[in-house]
Amino acid sequence: MKNFTYYRPTTVEQAVALLDNKWGPVELLAGGTDLHDLQKEYIAQPDKVVSLNGIRGLSGIKASGSAITIGANTKLADIAENSAVRKHLPGLAEAASQVGGPQIRNMGTLGGNLCQRNRCWYFRDEHVPCLLRGGEKCLAINGENRYHACFTDSYACVMVHPSTLAPVLIALAAKATVQGPKGKREIELSRFFQAPAKADEREHVLAANEIVLSVSIPIGSKNASYEVRHKQSYDWPLVQAAAAFDLKGGKASNVRIVLGHVAPVPLLAGDAAKALEGQPVNEETAAEAGKAAIKGAKPLSQTGYKLQLVQVAVKRAILTAAGAKKYWQV
Repeated sequence: MKNFTYYRPTTVEQAVALLDNKWGPVELLAGGTDLHDLQKEYIAQPDKVVSLNGIRGLSGIKASGSAITIGANTKLADIAENSAVRKHLPGLAEAASQVGGPQIRNMGTLGGNLCQRNRCWYFRDEHVPCLLRGGEKCLAINGENRYHACFTDSYACVMVHPSTLAPVLIALAAKATVQGPKGKREIELSRFFQAPAKADEREHVLAANEIVLSVSIPIGSKNASYEVRHKQSYDWPLVQAAAAFDLKGGKASNVRIVLGHVAPVPLLAGDAAKALEGQPVNEETAAEAGKAAIKGAKPLSQTGYKLQLVQVAVKRAILTAAGAKKYWQV
């Protein structure tokens, strides 16, 4: 990898001061599970690497009466095993427990999972003129795309967003607190992600000189995450669905359903939420929400199979959130 200068600040202010106002010259280091790969592949070639691991207060989980706040540097394994998260945010605990393998979960962080770069093989190949590295077009659109998007309308790049925590956090109406040169600001997770279309854009809306400090998640709703995988260890899902809703008198309200690994951003499935809103939660209504979730899909040449997986994932996420028996588990 390219030589770089390593910094280990002890305050957020020091870390922000070391960052650049454009992407590329500086990279943040948390768990390093993504950055080190990018450096070895010569996709990231920073002059400076700024570690967040010397800054106190960026990790930990705090529960209040109405919300749980998780520091950006909190390990995924700690999120998955935390008793308050498991009780109030079972969807998030499940998603965190499925990321990578034990080694990854004990190194990877919340902030890193949200801000990681995409896993498209064209993007990750230093010899390929990918659109997001200065090329003229997205090579996956007419190329090898079996793990890419099935919702492709209006997207210049058809990678899928790799974060498994993001769909759950969006469904739960979470907010991120970030800090830059002008101080702190809050961003709703539903507005945190974007579909990049050129080399100077990332998969999120942060400025190059901003740092994620924490994520705050309201508690009280029924919630769940369901993933369809090709294999059960060290792999990204083919499709993910996260569901959150209130349940009164057996009927769902304030429904939010979010799809993961089907588009360049975690995708709010508005039609699916409308199909379930005000309805009793059962096999029939969950299946109808699953059917509604694929409205607007425009799969690529090799991603049509994902449409059936989306329907299954949405149905099972809804039933799991409602506490139904998981009959699909042997």
